[in-house]
Amino acid sequence: MALAAIRATVHGMASPRISQRVWLASFRVMSVEKFWSVVERARLQSADPSDAEEVAQRTLALLVELPAADVATLAQPLWDLRVRSYRWGLWGAAYLLNGGCSDDGFEYFRGWLLTQGRTVFEDSLVNPDSLAGLPAVQRSALADEPTNFECESMYGVVWDAYRDLTGTTELPNPVVGRYPALEGTWDFEDNEQVRRRLPRLAALYLD
Repeated sequence: MALAAIRATVHGMASPRISQRVWLASFRVMSVEKFWSVVERARLQSADPSDAEEVAQRTLALLVELPAADVATLAQPLWDLRVRSYRWGLWGAAYLLNGGCSDDGFEYFRGWLLTQGRTVFEDSLVNPDSLAGLPAVQRSALADEPTNFECESMYGVVWDAYRDLTGTTELPNPVVGRYPALEGTWDFEDNEQVRRRLPRLAALYLD
């Protein structure tokens, strides 16, 4: 799904009452668990769970087996995961792995990251350098034609499934929230900083 179409459904969050805020937080936790369960099932069904496109296709196939109303509830958790992963350190890892990384490229990199499963995703938020432990990342560093670690189809998989079921990407309730301001910025092209902040990835891709 195109970035513009997704962004058009995103509204800034108003100031809800405390009770609403608590309810929303609880609902999101349950929905995130359901989203990850679909992704993990898709990975189990994939011949190669490191193949982002295959995992994304199987995730879509699983989603369209659900009622449209259930699919719609997964849009917010997918958006929340993208918000959580909007971090400068991860952008630096994407820049190194893909030989550069535009704004849209970083969106699709995080789509790829989602296909790698919850453990890889969560570990990378704490330490982007942990991606150096993935066999696919290690293979790419040695390949004549490196892998492009992006997956646009996973980026909007919930919207795509909802469109397949209903004919529209307009959700009953638009997702809420905005990307945070990026903190701790540093120069991705400064190899000294890259080696200091991402030592394991740098050892694979710079040395």
